[in-house]
This record gives sequence, C-alpha cells and structure tokens, in this order.
Amino acid sequence: MDDKSYKEYLEHITTFIFDVDGVLTDGTVTVMTNGDMLRRMNIKDGYALKTAIDAGFNICIISGGSNLGVQKRLESLGITDIYLGAHQKVNQFHEYVTNNNIEAKNVLYMGDDIPDIPVMKLVGLAVCPQDAAIEVKAVSHYISHKGGGQGAVRDIIEQIMKVQGKWDGNFDAKYD
Repeated sequence: MDDKSYKEYLEHITTFIFDVDGVLTDGTVTVMTNGDMLRRMNIKDGYALKTAIDAGFNICIISGGSNLGVQKRLESLGITDIYLGAHQKVNQFHEYVTNNNIEAKNVLYMGDDIPDIPVMKLVGLAVCPQDAAIEVKAVSHYISHKGGGQGAVRDIIEQIMKVQGKWDGNFDAKYD
C-alpha cells in the first residue's frame, strides 16, 4: 500500500492498539544483577498517548512482556486497557474490541515482530516502526520513518490527530 492509500484510513481510526517492546521501547532490555529488566520509553510517545486519550481516542496495550514498571508508566498516562503477558494477542484483541463495541476497521495496531502479525491482519490500519521485522513490514499499511521507542508511536498518533483536526500543537503539558 502506498502513502496515499494508508492516509485514506486515518480519518476513520478511533482506537490505537500498541505492542510494547520494539514499539514503545527500542526493543532492548538492561538486565540488572537482581534479574530486573529495565526498558526505555520515549517521552514524546508518552505525550502523544496522553494527548490522544484526552482527545477521546481509545488506547489499548497488548504485549507479551509483563514488566511492572511498564504497567505503571502506561497507567500514569491514563491507559486503562493493558494486557501484559499476552502470548496469543488475537485473544486479547477480540476481547477488547468485543467488550468495547469497536469495529476492527476503526482500529490501528502497531507491532514490530512476528507475534503481532495475526492481529495486524485483522485491523483497519496495520503499522510498524522503521526497525520492525521484515515479515511485519510486509503486512503493514504504513512503516514509520521512526524506530521503536524513538517516536514511531508519536508519528502515527500525530498524523491521525492532524487529519481528524484534533492536533493543534498547542497543548498544555499534562504529565511528566
């Protein structure tokens, strides 16, 4: 799908679903001596997520990982629909859209690796970071020019909010 084709879907998106590792993070972990695994998240992605929530978009996280620090960060942004430890992501996807009466055609899903592909094939707009696995790029309608954890989430949220007239760039910061 070319850029013009994917842009036709932007005005219909009401719901964002994101993977965590490789999408909201750069996909690396720092393993501490006590076994804790630390991840880095981009503050600009966080701002875009918070702004989208404030504008009335649905935000859901479906991740195979299960890090308490990640959950706390997402909750601090106002995200309430968080599925961690999800190894069959399609199950959580169906549960989320059914429980919230959301049509798959109005959903954007951003993933970066093979476990994301089954959900990406079900949504209206499948997108990925620039550094996603080649198999994910092959099923994506849009490939961000940004890498995972480096603003890819902000890139697509901002595009959709601009098309829908909900992004004006003059928001007051509402979180740290």
